Amino acid sequence: MVAAFKNTTAEATSSEDDSPGSTMESDSEIDDQRYHHVDMEMDRTPCVVHTIQLVVHMLQKETTVKRVLDKARSVVKLFRKSSVATQRLLDQCGVIVVNDCPTRWSSTFNMVTRLLTVKDAVCQISNDMGWDNLLTSEWQKLSSLHDLLLPFAEHTKTLQSDTTSMSLVVPALFDLLSHLTGFAKNTRYRDLVTLAEKMRSNLNQRFACLLDSTDEKFSALAAAACFVNPTVCEILVNVDVADGNIQELLKQAEDYVVKCTFPHTRQEDQSEDDAEEEVIEEPEAAPSSKQPVFRFLSKCRTTRPKQKTSTTSIRQQIIKYKEELSHPITEDTGTDFWLAKSDSFYHSLKPFALDLLAMPASQAFAERVFSITGDLTRGRRNRGRVTLERSAFLKMNRDK
Repeated sequence: MVAAFKNTTAEATSSEDDSPGSTMESDSEIDDQRYHHVDMEMDRTPCVVHTIQLVVHMLQKETTVKRVLDKARSVVKLFRKSSVATQRLLDQCGVIVVNDCPTRWSSTFNMVTRLLTVKDAVCQISNDMGWDNLLTSEWQKLSSLHDLLLPFAEHTKTLQSDTTSMSLVVPALFDLLSHLTGFAKNTRYRDLVTLAEKMRSNLNQRFACLLDSTDEKFSALAAAACFVNPTVCEILVNVDVADGNIQELLKQAEDYVVKCTFPHTRQEDQSEDDAEEEVIEEPEAAPSSKQPVFRFLSKCRTTRPKQKTSTTSIRQQIIKYKEELSHPITEDTGTDFWLAKSDSFYHSLKPFALDLLAMPASQAFAERVFSITGDLTRGRRNRGRVTLERSAFLKMNRDK
């Protein structure tokens, strides 16, 4: 995907110098136009969920935390290898323990969650099998680690969707920052306090391009998507987050919306002015020998005047939108809110808001589609238990 957007240049060379000049020059110009890519000054927005997982992986660098996780993995490994222990665990709890995978999102959290769920059965079966088990203090620390990772797993599940997730990025990041601050104050484990502070610092550093307006790589795209989502913007306006300049972000988002819609509104105003100055006289229709079906209605037909679009500026539209935020929002999503608004008044803000609300915050959905279609073509069709997977398979084989 990154390679597809790289700027490439092609050098036009001619094989014969004594060929006719007009033909070769025209051919070279066509080749230049075909292979020349204009620099559109595109800014790359990192995948939010991938970046969050990089913050989560910091727990593997903390020695004391890694020691507890390694011991938990050894217990899981013993149960996964023993069919007797697995069957006994399945008979008592109905589920088995799961391994974690470094490249799978929230896999460590899922392993810890399942292990805590079947804790009593694991302890009983381990004693009967003569295996080493976690100490009481280690179980308690594992429970605190579960509380630390829970919000990250929840926001990962929300932000990995393919729609409306970009508008949830800013509040999700502020929510994680608040969680890490509160966790560092309430936990009694010093190593987890240190880990939470490091994760908070790393989260601020990695997402400075979205949260810090003074950063050199700052982009107001995520803040703008949050601004045009009334259900999300209403929450941010009424909260106070430490070390989080929410009002400045909302101001930057408003300026971003104005800057992106200004060329469009200016072009519309210019076209309206030109339409008013230029009067086109329609030629009279030639008499037709064919008798009209509705001849009496045809005589009463009048020329309908051209409906003039609203000329409200983008600033006026934003002011009106902010006034509506002061009232309770009855719509479930931001998309429903904008679809119910008038096209004549929000002629610039509405289409731009719908575009922003349709933006995903992660590239996981596109990657998952590649995996799904690949599995379906390699004889693993029995794993297609999701409607999307079955639809993809039927579409790929509809001509067979």
